[in-house]
Amino acid sequence: MARILIIEDSPTDTRVFTSLLERNGHEVIAAGSAEDGIDMAKSQKPDLVLMDVILPGMNGFQATRALSKDPGTSSIPVIIVSTKGMETDRVWGMRQGAKDYVVKPPNEKDLIQRISTALGQS
Repeated sequence: MARILIIEDSPTDTRVFTSLLERNGHEVIAAGSAEDGIDMAKSQKPDLVLMDVILPGMNGFQATRALSKDPGTSSIPVIIVSTKGMETDRVWGMRQGAKDYVVKPPNEKDLIQRISTALGQS
């Protein structure tokens, strides 16, 4: 399946997402901050990024914008997964270059479908 980079500062959420993704056949790599995640995206070239919004230092919106504007990472789809569920947050996330926006906690089947769609597999 796909190699997915999780950019998430919560060890619990990282474990939950890793388990969910691996159960569905995906390979997972993880970063605990936006800055580390951007570096990993550049060096490891994942197929997709799951991005939290509330992160230490640079937030997920800024990191999504950085990835979408960088020619080396602009082709990697980003799905924002956040507790911020307002429509304005979703619109802002999409404007930063995200391919999708999912509110935590996501439904497993729905998240896997959205990942497949972002990867062009559905």
